[in-house]
Amino acid sequence: MWIIIGISWSLFVMATAIAGNIGQAFFGGSALAGFAVVRILFGFSEGPMFATINKTNANWAAPKERGFAASLGLLGTPLGSLLTAPAAVALLSITSWKTVFVILGALGIIWIIAWSKMFTDMPEQHPKVSKAELAKIRALKDLLPDETIVGKSKETVKWYDFFKNPTLIFNAIGYFAFQYVNFLLLTWTPKYLQDQFHFELSSLWYLGMIPWIGAVVTVLLGGKISDFLRVKTGSLRIARSGLAVVSLFFTAACFMLIPTQHSIAGVLTLMAIGNAFNFLPNSVYWTVVVDTEPVKAGTYGGITHFITNMATIIAPTLTGVLVVSFGYSSMFVAAGIAAAIGMVAMLFVKPGHRQAKTVTAHAGNL
Repeated sequence: MWIIIGISWSLFVMATAIAGNIGQAFFGGSALAGFAVVRILFGFSEGPMFATINKTNANWAAPKERGFAASLGLLGTPLGSLLTAPAAVALLSITSWKTVFVILGALGIIWIIAWSKMFTDMPEQHPKVSKAELAKIRALKDLLPDETIVGKSKETVKWYDFFKNPTLIFNAIGYFAFQYVNFLLLTWTPKYLQDQFHFELSSLWYLGMIPWIGAVVTVLLGGKISDFLRVKTGSLRIARSGLAVVSLFFTAACFMLIPTQHSIAGVLTLMAIGNAFNFLPNSVYWTVVVDTEPVKAGTYGGITHFITNMATIIAPTLTGVLVVSFGYSSMFVAAGIAAAIGMVAMLFVKPGHRQAKTVTAHAGNL
């Protein structure tokens, strides 16, 4: 799956350079239609990535390291957002926009080829994983009462059982809130800075980095904190959902305060702090899935991401409606409300808590 999606999205990144020609040739002469089709196909290719990350973590990470392992994989989102603007501006200064897409797509294919030589689905298959390391990954003695690991759960779990488990549903709602804030910043920050503070496009390469600086640190820090709380308290609920509740509270507060600011320094500071808190529990939403049903970490991660990714459509679209109707302040209030809804949802998340019939079946097997 990694090889298929990695090569596919790299090819569609490269195809963006000729998307206009594709549209003119095959879609009634419409260059715009060509871009739409290529970008949608890119989205299809990229879509399975996070669920595949989660399945990889379920297979490879010891329970005491699940939070940090997830955060390492998720680091790519804020780090990519941080580096995109300066990298794109630097490349555009020496070549054309078409060449930029070709370069980035080619780098993706090169990386997938190199990566495929190093990766195996399971640690048992990797020649460099020692017996001692494998024993730590598969150790049962440090498991909390609600935890299990891949290969130790005997019950049959169907994909639709996801919707019978309130923990997984509320966790997906919490992750939706995270993604709403994330895509609001990704899609509307440049336009907001141009319209409200009259910055030129050439200035946005460094201004656009600011909201992501803290997030690059907190996405890793959150995984470490979650794993620490798991060991310190012995409670998955405190370690996972507790961390998310606190983080989303401060996210909501920061975004609610942005409309009170009238300086670029104040706005960007609150954006950066709010986004840092938003990313602090990013790994939590994925580790909750692994904690609860590691055998279905890929499938349930995909369903979680499907629900979450509705925010990638709703956030930019709703923001456009709100900005036209009520001004830019309304988009930050909406982000604060979304974060508050996510905070309330995470109060009901009980990691490791399975539906009644699954727990009964598991107890019978024991």
